[in-house]
Amino acid sequence: MPAIKTTLRRLAAPGIIALALISGNSFADAVRTIKIATAAESKPLSWGAIGHEPEGYEPDVLKAINAKLPQYKFVMEGAADIAQETGLVTGKYDMATGGYYKAPARSKQFLIPDAPIGASLMKIYSRSDSNINGMKDLVGKKIVPVTAGGGVYKFVTQWQQDNPNDKITIKASSAGVPYPDRLKEVQNGKYDALILPSNLGEQTVIDNQKLAIKASEPVVINNTYVLIHRSAQNQALNDDITKKLKELKADGTLDKLAQKWFGEDVSKYMK
Repeated sequence: MPAIKTTLRRLAAPGIIALALISGNSFADAVRTIKIATAAESKPLSWGAIGHEPEGYEPDVLKAINAKLPQYKFVMEGAADIAQETGLVTGKYDMATGGYYKAPARSKQFLIPDAPIGASLMKIYSRSDSNINGMKDLVGKKIVPVTAGGGVYKFVTQWQQDNPNDKITIKASSAGVPYPDRLKEVQNGKYDALILPSNLGEQTVIDNQKLAIKASEPVVINNTYVLIHRSAQNQALNDDITKKLKELKADGTLDKLAQKWFGEDVSKYMK
């Protein structure tokens, strides 16, 4: 009998080892790598060139989400705006963040979680001694040209339609002039005002360069969202991101990260 038991143990051992190896491989296969494109030059929202770990509000939120979803491994890299959306369409990236608004065209093209990742507070930047505090104060003023088809252009166009008696002149431009340079153009009088979301780090530039520039109260507030490559496989990812973003808002994590990076609680503006 002892000999039979010994033989059985010897036969069983390889099977146990094999089972353990199979289980180990299954666990490894269960962790899915998610490639994410983040904004490369939008401090403090997100910044970090390719080859450098992205930093900022959105990367920190993504890390907090990943900590709650061990079945995924988030791998982030900074990318230019056009490279983000192009890479998302082709499937090079599974996800992208960059202060994106939800729009009908984007909703058709990408999966968008129901819960926002943040909020964009559109503000007017003007010289400290100006009388510009709201949109109607921009009548007859020189406004920094805005990106054609961008969020600011769409907002101003819609505002003009809603307020036909208050004529605001704004030009669309395809020139990618960095916003720190635009703030300086307001400072030196080339323009009277600049309209931008406040989550791009304008206040840091104003403080560091000691510019005599003031920011208005928000003239419009938009939720910002994660964009996800549309595929059947990513539907579960979309649902997981939605659930965890809701949890992070409820437990105060989004508030803490907004205070850390923006110096204000933008999460309270999320609709």
